[in-house]
Amino acid sequence: MLGLAALGAAAIAGHTTITAAPQAAAATASSGSDSMFVPAVVVGTGYGAAVSALRLGEAGVQTLMLEMGQLWNQRGSDGNIFCGMLNPDKRSSWFKSRTEAPLGSFLWLDLANRDITPYAGVLDRVNFDQMSVYVGRGVGGGSLVNGGMAVTPRRSYFEEVLPQVNADEMYRTYFPRANSTLRVSNIDQTWFEQTEWYQYSRVSRQQADNAGLSTTFVPNVYDWDYMRREADGSAPKSGLAGEVIYGNNHGKVSLDKSYLAAALGTGKVTIQTLHQVKTVSQQSDGTYLLTVEQRDTDGKLLATKKVSCRHLFLGAGSLGSTELLLRARETGTLPNLSSEIGGGWGPNGNVMTARANHLWNPTGTNQSSIPALGIDDWDNPTHPVFAEIAPMPAGLETWVSLYLAITKNPERGTFVYNAAKDRADLRWTRDQNAPAVEAAKSLFDRVNSANTTIYRYDLFGKQIKAFADDFCYHPLGGCVLGKATDNFGRVSGYKNLYVTDGSLIPGSIGVNPFVTITAMAERNVERIIKEDVKAS
Repeated sequence: MLGLAALGAAAIAGHTTITAAPQAAAATASSGSDSMFVPAVVVGTGYGAAVSALRLGEAGVQTLMLEMGQLWNQRGSDGNIFCGMLNPDKRSSWFKSRTEAPLGSFLWLDLANRDITPYAGVLDRVNFDQMSVYVGRGVGGGSLVNGGMAVTPRRSYFEEVLPQVNADEMYRTYFPRANSTLRVSNIDQTWFEQTEWYQYSRVSRQQADNAGLSTTFVPNVYDWDYMRREADGSAPKSGLAGEVIYGNNHGKVSLDKSYLAAALGTGKVTIQTLHQVKTVSQQSDGTYLLTVEQRDTDGKLLATKKVSCRHLFLGAGSLGSTELLLRARETGTLPNLSSEIGGGWGPNGNVMTARANHLWNPTGTNQSSIPALGIDDWDNPTHPVFAEIAPMPAGLETWVSLYLAITKNPERGTFVYNAAKDRADLRWTRDQNAPAVEAAKSLFDRVNSANTTIYRYDLFGKQIKAFADDFCYHPLGGCVLGKATDNFGRVSGYKNLYVTDGSLIPGSIGVNPFVTITAMAERNVERIIKEDVKAS
């Protein structure tokens, strides 16, 4: 594929500008390399951004993507692009001096984290006062660091969360389109039932069944055929080598291998890496002017550039897009932005917990890092929960069953602009996660009771606690559809300014959200291209 070849060539050459059509890309520059005009700019390279860039490119619109992270396509001294979870190095983390893994301890000892050199690594933990958020950094955004669980939400809950969106169209057209382009597939259930690598899932499934709870297989963007070859020794291990939160060296169909490769293949899309958009303003002719900082992988500022465009798509995620718009509103560069900017944020009800199994019920020394099952108790009238049966690939037997619970927590936070620090701060308290903890506890109390097991209290730092309620993987909201924007992501108060990521979803969607973000972006950009954008 032309797009994949362009990504590979850019990595080999060490370029920060990636294009499958160099002449077309060069034509976007005006006078000088530090100033250019492009018909369309997409900020970020995550799910919504990748959708927008592909469809714009297909429509013939010259499009520039600006990504603050790097292209992950160069091998380190160990021969791998990404480092592993058990021995992380600087590639693991975004400008940290020590890794910040979600499982911060074992027997209250900090065995998972390492001191590292600050570097433009692949995983960032953005720490607010009482909540931390994990986000991916690099070409492909969160697709580089998530478990790949590609779950279409329950239609009834989708309609509850986004009643203004035509669910018939979503489930007939846009969800199937998203799943197809993302290359979502299902595990071979016969292989699942016999392989040692999913013993941990089968153990949790039996324990859920003992409690009268149902489980469901979950689709994924990991190549299951590749995983089977990993298991039989005919392919290098990745999902079976404990790789996931710091990137997968093999097997996973991240966005750089699907939407972004296809976008580059149109010949109309260029990606500039290690370029962070700092400010957005509108010029007298209605175009948008972006101030962009280019840095190297050590964080050194190389250049400050000006980029202008007619159509601006913000796909920097719930945190990034919201912060850009808050800064623009509060500093007066886009003063007509809605007061709704910053509102409706939630962590998708995320809570992690773990249980201690009996010695006669081991979870397996060898564990796939790619989840395949979830406990589905979303129909519970009091405490709906969808719980991912998560791996704990420690390389030894732990007798631990680990879960990421997604709950229906109605609490919402708000982002506000902190002028002194020039950043968005999150107004969210630990008490607001109490409904999520209560829901998760209700479910796993039943599992423990049915199996005479107990919680693990030693995995989430030095405190004695069974539930990790102070971080999340699924940040949603901040620029909510129909409030901060119209019903297709057009930002209120400004023409040709759009949001195309998870900040449109008001805090919760009931499952891992990236399929929903992708499908919503497909829906929105189709309408925007038809009504707003002309090929340039």
